Amino acid sequence: MNAEEARRIIIRPYITEKIYTKMDKEDVLAFIVHDKADKQRIKEAIKMLYNVDAVDVNTARTIYGKKAYVKFKAGAARDLATKLGLV
Repeated sequence: MNAEEARRIIIRPYITEKIYTKMDKEDVLAFIVHDKADKQRIKEAIKMLYNVDAVDVNTARTIYGKKAYVKFKAGAARDLATKLGLV
């Protein structure tokens, strides 16, 4: 996977107060992803774009599109959110 494919898979971060709580308690961030992206491709795209290993990925379809809840190692979610300018 190259950087262009990764950018097509990860559309944007999805931030709400609920996600902030999950970030602090469970080291989880949410992203809006491409409708055809599977969990393995999402993990690869996160690694390619942000240089952070994802521990687990859960997906859900919402009115905003396909949403991926990505779990990181302890403290990595807060660091990535800071790097992205979300905190």
